[in-house]
Amino acid sequence: MITIGLTTWKEHPALIGGEDRPVTLSEYAGHFPVVELDTPFYGIPRQSTVTNWQAAVPDGFQYILKANQVMTQHDQRSEPATDAERATAFSQFREAIHPLVDHDQLRTVLFQFPPYFNRTTANIQYLRDVRVQMGDLPVAVEFRSPSWFEEPGMTADVTAYLQSLRMTNVTTDEPHNLNNGIPLVETVTTPDLAVVRLHGRNEQGWFNQGASWRKTRTLYKYSEEELQALADLVRRLATQAKDVCVIFNNNSGKDAAPNALRLQAILGLHWDNLAPQQLDLF
Repeated sequence: MITIGLTTWKEHPALIGGEDRPVTLSEYAGHFPVVELDTPFYGIPRQSTVTNWQAAVPDGFQYILKANQVMTQHDQRSEPATDAERATAFSQFREAIHPLVDHDQLRTVLFQFPPYFNRTTANIQYLRDVRVQMGDLPVAVEFRSPSWFEEPGMTADVTAYLQSLRMTNVTTDEPHNLNNGIPLVETVTTPDLAVVRLHGRNEQGWFNQGASWRKTRTLYKYSEEELQALADLVRRLATQAKDVCVIFNNNSGKDAAPNALRLQAILGLHWDNLAPQQLDLF
């Protein structure tokens, strides 16, 4: 199976004919069978909120949820959490997402680590701690530090380690240099799932962290040639994993939905578990 989705559901006017209003979750679910949500990164949602998400979509619709920033150590450079506080965050997160787990709607929990989460002995051990805290829940890992893949042979070692932890290594398309970002490492570390996250290739916006950085870093529209190449990549991954989930995050210019719909067409995909699309009344 190959599924395609976007980051969040609100900011994709192409899905509602270009209307200048937020897209509803139900409208989004009429086009794509999976969505990635970053709201848990900023604050762990109430379980009632998660239940409301679940009620708005058809059975079989899938969620990728970002792990909370305390769980991914984004707090390390400001006010580091204590071990007890970190354990509490994991516990609260597991409790919040319980409705999705119960109804088999949690595709994976995305641990997107910061650029300063380098390949150190402590961080290698932390990955094992994450697995212990998450139990049997699906976990996907996205590194931002090139240290995880910079040395010859390192990719194989990191891949083997993630395999042993039953963690999905995210195949990431993003700008990268010697100090930030990672190259597109085409790996499958869990047989049930491969995840591809597409952030675009806007190097100037990605690396220049000025006042408008959050608005410009994903300002990118994939070309037809690039989408054809990405389709080939997805097909290769699909020979190794039961499910390949592709997430478009290149949305600063509202390009994620059009690019995703075009990739769907290139791959000839049709999903049966979509919500009914509202028809115009004549």
